[in-house]
Amino acid sequence: MAGAAQQRQGWRYRANVAARVVAGTIGAYAVAALAAAALARVLPMPRVEAIIPATLIALLIGPAVTIWAFLARGPWRAWAGIVLVGAILAAITWAAGALA
Repeated sequence: MAGAAQQRQGWRYRANVAARVVAGTIGAYAVAALAAAALARVLPMPRVEAIIPATLIALLIGPAVTIWAFLARGPWRAWAGIVLVGAILAAITWAAGALA
């Protein structure tokens, strides 16, 4: 009986880590891309010049999102935080206007 419990616990642990890895990679990429797009539209300079600082800031946001994915209490909270931040950044990008 103990072997079956350990197997089930091992499976849950592996699924938890896998969900966090996916959130930390795909979610971080999506949030960083949305942050770069939002910042490029919001920064008070021409968009062509705003792309470089926006991208540099987004390169700092990506690892922060990955760290968040592993610090959250569970994988559902990690995904919820990533989706919430992504939705806010998408709304900012949309509200800031269309592409030039």
